[in-house]
Amino acid sequence: MKSLENAFIKLVPASNTQSVSLDVVKDLFSYYKEITRKTGQQLDWEYDNAAFPYHIKETNQEHNWFYLKSDHQKYNAIVVGVGQEALEGDNGEQIEQSYIQVTLPHVSTTGDKGKANEFCKFLAKKLEGELHLFNGRIMYFYKRK
Repeated sequence: MKSLENAFIKLVPASNTQSVSLDVVKDLFSYYKEITRKTGQQLDWEYDNAAFPYHIKETNQEHNWFYLKSDHQKYNAIVVGVGQEALEGDNGEQIEQSYIQVTLPHVSTTGDKGKANEFCKFLAKKLEGELHLFNGRIMYFYKRK
């Protein structure tokens, strides 16, 4: 059985925002769909369906996650959630760091993993976050000193 894989977009002090909600993430996905639709119009190709072959499926509001479900044969599902973790700051004080978690459930395909990586990079760039990829590598999308 395939194990779950996780990627995280962490909002660090240099990020352009310090907190994130599911609604913000959904708005960013809507924006992603809109810009890929416009790209498709310019190319005279239905690029939006290829770029985002998913529907956002809600869970009940008690949970801090939703999933992306696809009817396309190459894709199946990606789970997206938000949360906070307690970290120790430079001065020893406790700070809360917000993050977006992207999970590939057991039913995910290699196509889902490719799309999840693409979406993670898009979200991290928009939020100027720190992206911890599925393979353990870290990408920095915030201005570093």
